[in-house]
Amino acid sequence: MTIVENKKAFHDYFIEERVEAGLALEGWEVKAIRAGRAHLKEAYVVVRQGEIVLIGAHITPLAQASTHVHADPTRTRKLLLHRAEINRLVGKVERAGYTLAPLNLHYKSGRIKLEVGLAKGKKQHDKREAIKTREWNREQQRLLRQRAGTVRGREAT
Repeated sequence: MTIVENKKAFHDYFIEERVEAGLALEGWEVKAIRAGRAHLKEAYVVVRQGEIVLIGAHITPLAQASTHVHADPTRTRKLLLHRAEINRLVGKVERAGYTLAPLNLHYKSGRIKLEVGLAKGKKQHDKREAIKTREWNREQQRLLRQRAGTVRGREAT
């Protein structure tokens, strides 16, 4: 079940591969995420000292859950992956010019997971082309629905 999705990542990047990673979270963060107080819009994933970390994800603390701790809503959070996966992703990022983008937070077997996409950046003309295609598909669906409604209307009379 998806908690929050990063739609901006799909607009800015071509997602070529997806990897599911665990997150090292504190207790107040888990409670806040379960309450739906997480945002990935400004978040990004980087490689630091051989580890993959999530930076800029905003998790707003709940007032009743974080009274005894100093909660930092945008702290750096470590992603939990196997060493072989980390090495493979680091190799692609460093050599092939890919970037890592957080795609969505979701539940899996009661745990909170982050889906990370191995992505290539879109150029401005690619973004315009994607918008044009999406709008054309919407227009086609609207026309098909409209036509189906008029055909049904004629059959009834």
